[in-house]
Amino acid sequence: MVTRLLYLARHAEQDLTAVRESEAGEPDTGLTERGRQQATLLGERLRGRRFAAVHHGPLRRAAQTAELIARSLPEPPVYATELAGDHLPHDTDPAGLPPAYATFLAQFSAAERVDGPRVTAEAVRRFAGPVPEEAPDGEPVRELVVTHTFLIAWLVRHALDAPERRWLGLNLHNAGLTVIRYSPGGPPNLIALNDVAHLPSELWGTGLPVDYVV
Repeated sequence: MVTRLLYLARHAEQDLTAVRESEAGEPDTGLTERGRQQATLLGERLRGRRFAAVHHGPLRRAAQTAELIARSLPEPPVYATELAGDHLPHDTDPAGLPPAYATFLAQFSAAERVDGPRVTAEAVRRFAGPVPEEAPDGEPVRELVVTHTFLIAWLVRHALDAPERRWLGLNLHNAGLTVIRYSPGGPPNLIALNDVAHLPSELWGTGLPVDYVV
């Protein structure tokens, strides 16, 4: 087994103009111009690092973010996968939670409460933990997953062995970077969380409520 460095990035800023203008509220839109800048700058930050693969969720905002990041990387294979999709990671019991969380959890259907945790468990099996096979050069294996807040929150919670409900309340910047190190000889190490050092201040805080921006 060999160490895995799992890079997690929330997709860049989504273009919600079409959502607001459409009566159907079509959610699968791409990036704003600011979002394209965010993704490009994240790619520049990662330039020179060799990734075994770049994985992204199937929605356009994740796919476009991954495409822009990959332009700065040394030709990594890029894969679309439902494992990196936008799904409910855990059917959390709202009992004892603040009313806002209970209201939030109530919006998910019975099917989403079953399918989301199932896919998330598969994602944990795929991405969390050391790489089973040896790397040819013995170096850590880097993988990048361009995904959504829920999966990143769940993987951070999982790495810290925190209570299951603690995925709630972990909010990520668009194009924020989180890195988890999984080595064969110890527990996971959270190396970076929601890091936006690659973004200028005018591109911070998108994807977050206004009062979350510090």
